[in-house]
Amino acid sequence: MARPPYDPWVREILRCPVGLHELVDTQDEQGAPALECAQDCGAPGQRRRYPVTDGIPVLLADEAVLVPAPGS
Repeated sequence: MARPPYDPWVREILRCPVGLHELVDTQDEQGAPALECAQDCGAPGQRRRYPVTDGIPVLLADEAVLVPAPGS
């Protein structure tokens, strides 16, 4: 998966606006780039996934989608 070209200092400060967790690269169901909480966020076994639009992360709580955590 192609990663947006974020500088390392930007990667260090990108956080979920709800749980303040680190975000990791992933894809949505259509294969578009997204960022997802590295830890459960919202409820046990759930994580928030944020879209990346034109290379810009949309870190708005209302735009997040709750998805099952890996292994849940």
